[in-house]
Amino acid sequence: MTPIRIAFLALTDAAPLIVARERGFAEAQGIALDLVRDTSWATLRDRLVYGQVQAAHMLAPLAVAVTLGLSQQPCALSAPYKLNVNGNQLVMAPDFAAALEPDPAARLHDPLATAHDFANAIGLHHRKPVIGVVHRFSSHALILRYWLASAGIEPDRDVILRVLPPSLMVEAMRAGEIDGFIAGEPWGSAAIEAGLAEAVAAGARLWQRGVEKTLTLRTDWMEQNPDPVDRLLRAMSGAAAWCDDPANRDALADLLARHAYVDQPADLIARALAGRIIARQGEAPVDLPDFLLFAREATAFPWRSQALWIYSQLVRWRMVEASADARTRAANMFRPDIYRRALADSDTPMPGASMKVEGALDAPLAIGVPKGAITLGPDRFFDKRAFDPDRIADYVAGFEVPR
Repeated sequence: MTPIRIAFLALTDAAPLIVARERGFAEAQGIALDLVRDTSWATLRDRLVYGQVQAAHMLAPLAVAVTLGLSQQPCALSAPYKLNVNGNQLVMAPDFAAALEPDPAARLHDPLATAHDFANAIGLHHRKPVIGVVHRFSSHALILRYWLASAGIEPDRDVILRVLPPSLMVEAMRAGEIDGFIAGEPWGSAAIEAGLAEAVAAGARLWQRGVEKTLTLRTDWMEQNPDPVDRLLRAMSGAAAWCDDPANRDALADLLARHAYVDQPADLIARALAGRIIARQGEAPVDLPDFLLFAREATAFPWRSQALWIYSQLVRWRMVEASADARTRAANMFRPDIYRRALADSDTPMPGASMKVEGALDAPLAIGVPKGAITLGPDRFFDKRAFDPDRIADYVAGFEVPR
């Protein structure tokens, strides 16, 4: 058995890692999987960078940032596998949410209108709302900035973004330290269940099939250990398919609820798995069937265009200076070549291209691939813009420059 240590945070989207260990997918590939639970993304990042673990359940933008030298110690990282798409909620305290569209389901289904309501609510709040984000370099923070700016809200002027670990968000709301937060499940649902918050926006409606967590490895370790890496990816692929099977939802929720993993009630965890989100305490669920995906629709495939979208947002928000070198390093952090190598002998159909125009699909699209067909799901951004990875400068220039 090959031992591999992987760091993770207590989030529902760590499910494929947990299932790979607990349901035997890793063992079947000759891997003794040791999962190390961390509290913060900064600690998890350091474990990976300094070699305490071989891989990590990681925020995709954080992996890009580390590779670009933006986050503590620079280190070459690679992401040959995506663990999930979407899975986040923006929740706000009831007193703030009272100034928004009263029907929370309508809020979730019309994020552009909700952004404008949010801008008006800031004016009624009599102070800058404090919004928790899990890390500066997170998909959550980047899509939140994008969404706020669409309504003329300057994220660095009109609100306060406070970095907190996801598992501490609910207690921070209870203590009155933040007015809301955006984080992966089950933490938004936990705040709603406690009556501390209401849902305002769902990641799955801000960018459908938006990039989220990746299985991230140190590039040097990955290149020195091709056989264990391939076996690990095959284990992840089997585990992710198990996670996405509706017949396994109850068992998966029970597994994640264990103290060693997410340590939250199974019924809270099940909401994201089923795509039935209770947006306000005591109300009927809102159906968001694509709220969180693990395997179907080529979820796991590491599209380099998604890494470049992250890069475009770092440029937009002046977190990195645009350059050909930075663009290349960001794109190459995602490794579809390793994904293809690992799964070449499996029955997993995979795209032939490594990049696509992001945000171009408003309906499912079946594409032919060497081993059959893949149906790609809608991938629209809430404002209907499309991101062409060959025209990044034009894309960034299309947004109003922050003052």
